[in-house]
Amino acid sequence: MSTGCHSSIQERGASGRRRILLVGNPNVGKSVIFHHLTGKYVTVSNYPGTTVDIASARASFDGNALVVDSPGVNSLVPRSEDERVARDLLLEQVETTVLQVADAKNLQRGLVLTSQLAEAGLPMVLALNMADEAERSGISINAESLSRRLGIPVVSTIAVKGRGIERLKNTLGAAKASLLYVRYDEDIEGAISRVEALLPGLPVSKRSIAIMLLCGDRELQEWLSPRMEPGALEAISRLATELRSRYARPLAYVINQRRAEAVHSIVAEATSGAGGRGRSLAQAIGRWSTHPLWGIPVLLLVLFLLYLVVGVVGAGTVVDFIESVVFGEYINPAATQFFSWFHVPFLQELMVGKYGLVTVALTYSMAIILPVVGFFFICFSLLEDVGYLPRLAVMANSVMKRIGLSGKAVLPLILGLGCDTMATLTTRTLESKRERTIATLLLALAIPCSAQMAVILAMLAGTSGAVTAIFVFIIVSQLLLVGFLASRVLPGKSSDFILEVPPVRMPQLSNVAIKTLSRMEWYFKEAVPLFILGTLILFTLDKVGLLAFLERAGAPVVQQWLGLPAAATAAFIFGFLRRDYGAAGFLMLKQQGLLSVSQLLVSLVTITLFIPCIANLFVIFKERGWKTALAIVLFIFPFAITIGGVLNLILKATGVWS
Repeated sequence: MSTGCHSSIQERGASGRRRILLVGNPNVGKSVIFHHLTGKYVTVSNYPGTTVDIASARASFDGNALVVDSPGVNSLVPRSEDERVARDLLLEQVETTVLQVADAKNLQRGLVLTSQLAEAGLPMVLALNMADEAERSGISINAESLSRRLGIPVVSTIAVKGRGIERLKNTLGAAKASLLYVRYDEDIEGAISRVEALLPGLPVSKRSIAIMLLCGDRELQEWLSPRMEPGALEAISRLATELRSRYARPLAYVINQRRAEAVHSIVAEATSGAGGRGRSLAQAIGRWSTHPLWGIPVLLLVLFLLYLVVGVVGAGTVVDFIESVVFGEYINPAATQFFSWFHVPFLQELMVGKYGLVTVALTYSMAIILPVVGFFFICFSLLEDVGYLPRLAVMANSVMKRIGLSGKAVLPLILGLGCDTMATLTTRTLESKRERTIATLLLALAIPCSAQMAVILAMLAGTSGAVTAIFVFIIVSQLLLVGFLASRVLPGKSSDFILEVPPVRMPQLSNVAIKTLSRMEWYFKEAVPLFILGTLILFTLDKVGLLAFLERAGAPVVQQWLGLPAAATAAFIFGFLRRDYGAAGFLMLKQQGLLSVSQLLVSLVTITLFIPCIANLFVIFKERGWKTALAIVLFIFPFAITIGGVLNLILKATGVWS
């Protein structure tokens, strides 16, 4: 994937509009402040050359200012695509005011990033957000003292309650370049001076660019290449290699440690209070949720509540009402009657036929998937706002490391239980290509989406607990096995697990609503069109006879190897459109009495491990590229069939549930 550092990004500033760039560590409340600064004029788009979405909008208090919300970062030397985009935004030739948002509870971490922004030399303002949580933790920050030390305006805010926002708006016009200056040891300072002498004029200070290059920012080198004198980059590379050889640790680590030391005295001067003195129920829950022992029952309770809300209410009650009443009694009959008036058989088949855009694509995406995904988005936003998701990542880190991932990867995997397609998009937050590829593979292989899970639970209803236990064991074991093997085959290594764990807090309904609505917007803009496209493909295959051919061609494998009835072939074909379509096909076979218990188990395992649905596949192509997407499909399809067939042979040999 190409870097965002290229000339086309400068077109954003062609209008001459002033830009306010929000920068900050992850989970510091930038999105909420963005909402306060912009109101309703919001545009979300891909950053050029990347798959990362950024939000930009006209400032509600200044019609000549454009507010841009950059992805959360811990460093301007990028380790992930999100951090690369934030770095690239700083390099644009646009009149920029940086609004850094920091977590008031973790001032040390925020000021380490401030030191990097100060090196860039851009005018900036610091917003100390979540000031109320800092106070509850026994931390008091003297904003005036901090402002004097940094040489920039500092404003305390509680964004979720709108406090401090008006003062922040009024302060943006007084933004200044920070006086904070970090001096490194003689070797590093000497190298910085030598690199600065080789650099052309740039949007940010030469010192900042020099430090990034010395730390090994290769994509920045590519961006600089056409702007540099011949041989200059080669000289910088040699200088950086020689400098890095003098240190036992990575140079980026050495530099960051010096920054941390430099800001430590500032933090000590500007803050008072021991911090963390409270013994409230919220703090107790926060400790329990990451405890090696008590964290497990907390996790099980969260999963049970998630099942009740999403699986029972969303996938059960709400889906049944919308599918059977809203669509079954009103929308679909009305659409059928409407298109019958045209007396055009092809149009009628296309819209309301067996693979009709209304009866299949619209019904499925709006009546079956939307309620389930909607309830999941609400729950996910609640867990995010409460502060539980980072704790879950901490709990899962030791397991994730064994399959080549960090604890952060558990978040996309959990999101996959709502929708694998959207979860695949969230893998972009992982720091290395290797981790993104492994997570994408596991999502496509063994993480059933909420709609498919609802069908699976319906199929398991009435069977013994042993059947359910075996099914769960097989899926989880294959997920861990494939992850382990992929981590050994794919080059690279896992990234360091660095994650801010916020305090457990009461969720703000407005915050939950904003997050849920933004995710719902994604669903309508990204997922629904893919449902329509997938249905069109099935309709075309059916019309030209390829669907019937595929059913005949697949029947031998399905009947002889998997031991399933011939009618199950169609369910696998439907599974390519959506894996829960396939699961629903097996549910119908079960209801018709055509599946024994062993066949039920084989069909469940195979369709769960089956190739990703067409919507997810398109997103994998978009995110990982066609080579990786093709490799994933070519692995998963035979793997699922193999595991299903081996399970069939074992069940036949043992005579269990025959």
